[in-house]
Amino acid sequence: MTLRRPFSGASLAKFPRPPYNPAMTVLIVDDSRIMRKIIKNSLVATKRFAEVEFVDASDGVEALQVLETIPVELLLVDWNMPRLNGLELVKKLRSDIRFLGLPIIMITSEAAKYNVIEAVKAGVNDYLIKPVSEKGLMEKIDRVLSGPS
Repeated sequence: MTLRRPFSGASLAKFPRPPYNPAMTVLIVDDSRIMRKIIKNSLVATKRFAEVEFVDASDGVEALQVLETIPVELLLVDWNMPRLNGLELVKKLRSDIRFLGLPIIMITSEAAKYNVIEAVKAGVNDYLIKPVSEKGLMEKIDRVLSGPS
């Protein structure tokens, strides 16, 4: 069932996030294979992510295909990608009731304040500007996986 109204933060309250799962699946979406590897390696370096399964996609179209086939507990997505960019992917996901509770962190070089605001309005749970530090990434992940504050 697809919702036909724009994303609203209030709708997330109806769909609480599941508790943190050390054996979760993380989907990393970025058109740069190197960036996907950097993000994955940063997470694997922490003991908490030793059992995590990582899946990746090079654009929003591939990400949608992955999300249709396997359960994902965390989405890390770039903004600028071919075919379907990260912002449009987030909008599509937030218009689908199945993905309203999916924690999404946008990791991008788009650093302007209006970009951050646009991404938050689209439905990202948090926003991280490249280059990414391991500490900064972990702080954002901890924040989104701990649920609403």
